[in-house]
Amino acid sequence: MALTTEESGRLADLLGEHDERIAQRWTDIVAASLRGRLSHAELRLQVQELHRSMIAAGRAGLTDIQTESAGELRAVLAELSRGRVRQGFSATETAVSIYALKDVLVELAESGEVELSLRDVIAFNSLVDQMGLYTFETYVQARESLIADQAEQLLELSTPVVKIWDGVVAVPLVGTLDSARAQVVMERLLQTLVDTGSPYAIIDITGVPAVDTQVAQHILKTVVAARLMGADCIISGIRPQIAQTIVALGIEFGDIATKASLADALRHVLRLTGVETARRHPRREA
Repeated sequence: MALTTEESGRLADLLGEHDERIAQRWTDIVAASLRGRLSHAELRLQVQELHRSMIAAGRAGLTDIQTESAGELRAVLAELSRGRVRQGFSATETAVSIYALKDVLVELAESGEVELSLRDVIAFNSLVDQMGLYTFETYVQARESLIADQAEQLLELSTPVVKIWDGVVAVPLVGTLDSARAQVVMERLLQTLVDTGSPYAIIDITGVPAVDTQVAQHILKTVVAARLMGADCIISGIRPQIAQTIVALGIEFGDIATKASLADALRHVLRLTGVETARRHPRREA
């Protein structure tokens, strides 16, 4: 239900005439619902900003939350939602910050200080409902964006590419290797090969719990992509159980070098680069 310009003006007058009482009571109700998770001073600032934007929109002829006159109000509601997402509040807790205004208006009407017609009450409630729904929708969008950003960050953190020697980089894989993660691995490995000019890369799958056909295909594609960049790949971490699975599945790694451990792969690469390695023996006591 949209407000008429007359109803919008009466709402602005009501909010402006009792501004201090409304802001204080609105803050108290929201503070009680959040159980001290935000300071009273911070809540008061948020409520006052909402209060002022509602008065400004009402005096500009607010009839619907989506109208041009409600632009500033929508911006305040959106910022409130995004802030609550960052602070870890739920969608319900965020919406309560808006719907609490209904309780304030009811208390004012019951006190006898304000005369509100039934039509005014319905119109004002309708506007608060629109504000709550807009807040909820903005909250959901901000939450989804935050989750997507966090997922991308975790994906990058779970696929590090490290330089372990001059001309040698390594990709220690941990966990399941799916298509999305395999793409990130390939992109990060190729970029690191370009940045470092390394001719050798070690793909360590010690932390991969199981290797099936799909995982093997992802690894092979990464090796082929690295070869196109002029780098040779060595796969390490081939445990007995994984070796048996690979044989049972009939997966062929062709001429790709495979090693049982990362240390073996590193020694292999160092031999290819002409670096001599020697095992250190325990010092004998005299």
